[in-house]
Amino acid sequence: MGVTKKKMEKNESNFRQLLQEHKSTIYSVCYMFSQEHDEVEDLFQETLINLWNGLDKFEGRSATGTWVWRIALNTCITSDRKKKKRLDTVPLTIDRDFLDDDSVENRQTKLLHQRISRLQPFDRAIVLLWLENMSYDDIAAIVGITTKAVGVRLVRIREQLKNMK
Repeated sequence: MGVTKKKMEKNESNFRQLLQEHKSTIYSVCYMFSQEHDEVEDLFQETLINLWNGLDKFEGRSATGTWVWRIALNTCITSDRKKKKRLDTVPLTIDRDFLDDDSVENRQTKLLHQRISRLQPFDRAIVLLWLENMSYDDIAAIVGITTKAVGVRLVRIREQLKNMK
């Protein structure tokens, strides 16, 4: 077996393990950037491609989870920017309700999701990480700002969410 084949098998094994451990994280990030099922699936697949392409370059200077978050967020933010540059289109899918019942808790969850989706992509990313109970230090490492800047942005984001109608 050649060196290349062994390396490929090792990469495949590492990638499978990475996906097993972080697929819900990746999906959560993708879902925060779109409510359309097909677009979420596209973002998920694009993130997997970017993770695969970056696997050899990952040097382990940060935790694997931090790296996965960063790749997923960057993929979704880049896609969001590209989408805004394109002409407005009319979706061909029928709106789906992911939450079946009409309880107060589900209405509040929907309202929060709608408000978060109106934030700028970078702020959306910070909120998503915060909602995942990540520490300010971890959020800072993932999005590439200081811990203090995370705190300041979260205060501003909370205020912005409160003032949305």
